[in-house]
Amino acid sequence: MNKKYGCLIALLLLALLVSVGLNFGQFLGKLDVDVGMDAGFSTAHPKRHLREVIVETAKKPTQDKIVHIDLEGVISSMEMGGLFAEAMPSVDSIKHALEQAVADKKVKAIVLRINSPGGEVTASDIIYNAVKKAAKEKPVVVYMDSMAASGGYYVACGATKIVASETTLTASIGVIIETMNYSELFDKVGLSMTTFTSGAFKDSLSGARPMRDDEKAYVQNLVKQMYERFLGIVSEARGVPKDKLKNVADGRVVTGREALDSKLVDQIGYVEDAYALARELGLAANAGVVKYRHEVSFFDAFGMASAKAAQQPAKVQFDLSSGLLPKLQPGVPYFLPPSYAR
Repeated sequence: MNKKYGCLIALLLLALLVSVGLNFGQFLGKLDVDVGMDAGFSTAHPKRHLREVIVETAKKPTQDKIVHIDLEGVISSMEMGGLFAEAMPSVDSIKHALEQAVADKKVKAIVLRINSPGGEVTASDIIYNAVKKAAKEKPVVVYMDSMAASGGYYVACGATKIVASETTLTASIGVIIETMNYSELFDKVGLSMTTFTSGAFKDSLSGARPMRDDEKAYVQNLVKQMYERFLGIVSEARGVPKDKLKNVADGRVVTGREALDSKLVDQIGYVEDAYALARELGLAANAGVVKYRHEVSFFDAFGMASAKAAQQPAKVQFDLSSGLLPKLQPGVPYFLPPSYAR
């Protein structure tokens, strides 16, 4: 009996120590953030080293390797850390992976697999720049999976070479900004919106009133500027004059084969063909292939579980679109195919 009580007491003491340790760590973390904010300097911690997982073993004993990085889903500037870092790669996570691959002397080339309909204009542009920067140091081969459209294609233009599948949907070179106008609904239910602005264009995308013609021209000009940049990047990357590009750069998606015919990609193939091309460009015929994985610590997992447990009971909701289409923020410019903007 005494032995049982002794084990129970030991377990309770262990649980108490773990609880104290977690609370102390949380306190230090909060203190670090608060002090950083008050002092006016960044409290960013060093980036974690990404763990490698073997995809293909080296053909012969060698330390040479090709790094496979995935860009999956809607491109966003929103950072998803911890358990969700791989499920929704953000600007920072893709940049981190590219930087680690470039810094590793054993890495001879990079394969960036893109399976994305596009996303935010600025987020796509930042990742494109990171890919282009990496390609100046080591060959970067983009492999287009099911879809690499709009912002996904924009990112691909930073690579050394592009490989697409026959059935890949790509291109969709264009920009979209949308907003919802509910002014007529307000009239029907007897509601109105009173807005005070510092200028005539400050509330241009407000849905509470019809847009003026000068506002429509203003927003359309913004879209045109972003489109011209997109067009210029594609023209430079693919060596195709802008005038010729406009035959396909009207927002439409095309198949991988059509993209090859229009010189938007370099070859048709599968991910294994992208690996082979990366080995060729990296002068590493026997290199193995590795993927990066984000290490999830106990504190990450515990923090996620605690946050979830602390949430209020969720309401039962049925949303048939949220799992299939990205939710566009009104007034935010996107590189997305037309069907994704509805």
